[in-house]
Amino acid sequence: MAHFDDILTSDALAIGVSVSSKKQLFQKLGEIAAANYGMAADVVFDRLTERERLGSTGFGGGIGIPHAKIPGLDRVRGIVVLLDTPLGFDAVDNAPVDVVFALLSPVDSGAEHLKTLARVSRYLRNETHISRMRGVGSREALFALLSGNEARDAA
Repeated sequence: MAHFDDILTSDALAIGVSVSSKKQLFQKLGEIAAANYGMAADVVFDRLTERERLGSTGFGGGIGIPHAKIPGLDRVRGIVVLLDTPLGFDAVDNAPVDVVFALLSPVDSGAEHLKTLARVSRYLRNETHISRMRGVGSREALFALLSGNEARDAA
C-alpha cells in the first residue's frame, strides 16, 4: 500500500470543503499551502491556474490531481481536499470532482515530480482507496488512511 506521510501533513488535509469553481478551489489550496508549508498563497494559485490552462488535471472518476512547480520549494508537498459538493472540472470523463490531491513540487524536480504524480495516480485509481477516502469522518482519519496508519482510523 502506498503511504504519503513523506509529502503530507495532517494539517494539509481538509474534508467537507465548499467551493463553487476551480478558481475558489485553487485559492483554497493556496491558503492551505501557505498555512502549512510556508508558501505564498498567490504563487500557488497562479501556478496551479497556469498548469490547468494547459489541460484539465481532472483524472476521471471524480478525482482531480492539480499539480504545479513552485519556486523556492525544497521538496514535493501534497494537499488533499474532499469537497462537500462535486465540482465541474473538465475531467477526461466529464464527471465532476470531489476528491482533490494536489501536488506542489520544486521547479527542478523533473523525475521526482513525475514519480510522485504516478504514485498518487496509482493510489487514486484503486476504487477501495477512493471509497475509503470518501467515507472518512475527520481530517485525522483521512491522514491515518493516507499515511498508512489505519489503526488510528476509527471513523
